[in-house]
Amino acid sequence: MHPNPIFHSADHAKDIAYARHRGFGVLAVSTAAVPLLSHIPFLLAEDGSHADLHLVRSNPIARLNGPRQAVIAVNGPDGYISPDWYEVPDQVPTWNYVAIHLTGTLAPLPESGMRAMLDRQSEAYEARLAPKPVWQTEKMTPDVLDRMMRMILPFRLHVSNIDATWKLSQNKADAVRLAAAEAVRQAPTGVQTGALADLMRHPPVL
Repeated sequence: MHPNPIFHSADHAKDIAYARHRGFGVLAVSTAAVPLLSHIPFLLAEDGSHADLHLVRSNPIARLNGPRQAVIAVNGPDGYISPDWYEVPDQVPTWNYVAIHLTGTLAPLPESGMRAMLDRQSEAYEARLAPKPVWQTEKMTPDVLDRMMRMILPFRLHVSNIDATWKLSQNKADAVRLAAAEAVRQAPTGVQTGALADLMRHPPVL
């Protein structure tokens, strides 16, 4: 997380809403050898208290015994900011971005709940595709579904802390920030630079 508190949320409602909408992040767990990372979809509770996810049995994180401290890192839009875009002197290059970290205890859930979790996850994602009917596991051939269920395991991250950075040039004068936002929209370096430009034009109240 960026050290400047101006980029940090005081109220985590926006962080939770963004992480819920994004629904995808990097799960990180420490071990004595190296940190283990896995790119995962997840379903965050409306109050941000927990995130449900599943892992393939062969995933090294799934093979760890018992509850573990873990983080889900959620990335938003990001992009390089050239000092020239500010149109004022004595600026330096930087990078604007949105990032949310959900920290807590990762614990396995009973395997019997895997199908219900998968249905909850797919329903949440599929609802965005309306008016398309929501996909459910019942559409699958039973024996194929059974084989798939045996390959994955359910987990829950019990969230104890939320950290977020919304670095959108809020520390600059409005005219300076808006000038940079227009340049970012056309920039070739970054991810979802159009969304980043929109956020820079209208930074959320943190």
